[in-house]
Amino acid sequence: MRDLAGQSILITGGGSGIGAGAARYLAERGARVTICGRRAQSIAKVAENIGPACRAIQGDVTVAADRERIIAAAVEHGGGLFALLNNAGNMYRGPITELDQSKLLEIFNSNVIAGMLLTGLAVPHLVKTQGAVLFVGSIHVRRAFPGASPYAATKGAIEVLTRVLAAELGSHRIRVNCVVPGGVFTEINQRAGLFDDATARKRLESMAGMHVLGRIGTEQEIAEAIAYLIAAEWTTGAILDVDGGLGLGLTAA
Repeated sequence: MRDLAGQSILITGGGSGIGAGAARYLAERGARVTICGRRAQSIAKVAENIGPACRAIQGDVTVAADRERIIAAAVEHGGGLFALLNNAGNMYRGPITELDQSKLLEIFNSNVIAGMLLTGLAVPHLVKTQGAVLFVGSIHVRRAFPGASPYAATKGAIEVLTRVLAAELGSHRIRVNCVVPGGVFTEINQRAGLFDDATARKRLESMAGMHVLGRIGTEQEIAEAIAYLIAAEWTTGAILDVDGGLGLGLTAA
């Protein structure tokens, strides 16, 4: 296992949820963390709470110039780049008969294409450190939720992408893996305008019984898996489910 102390790690979508939790967890283990996001105030607050080990840079991963700025900021802050956590993403839902083409293109751009292009920019730096790329998948690939086809399709693409890039970049000693969270409270549904905070949390808590272990997860539990996949030197092409058994298909009582 690689020691994460002093390692430079870039996290996209670091202003809330899993991204913010991972930033805290990795910084506590000595990593030099750079977080990015479109909402300057949110990422600044996370970075302030973490302290000097974390730098926030406002940017949109779907914009080419921003991607270049984000990579440069992480390299400057950390003295190089050891790991890229592609966590940024958006939600779009709807019946298959009512989907809008422009919104479909937008979600594939934010959830899949932006991460691919950012990874490409990171490769020259990761070659130097024999580092890692990590994608964040979704339980929507394990459980079929009606109306979630756009989001689920992007997360299915990420799993395939993980394996292809693991094969492609392995000769450079760059590892590529994917973590698949179960029910963990994040802001993604609220940002999509689907639920307010209270409704989203109540809806998620109602799914506790669908998890074999009887509860939803926490940001830290996902962060622990993220840290493992970043540090594990002989693990690549792995799709790691950290879902409390939600993907096993148990029906809530």
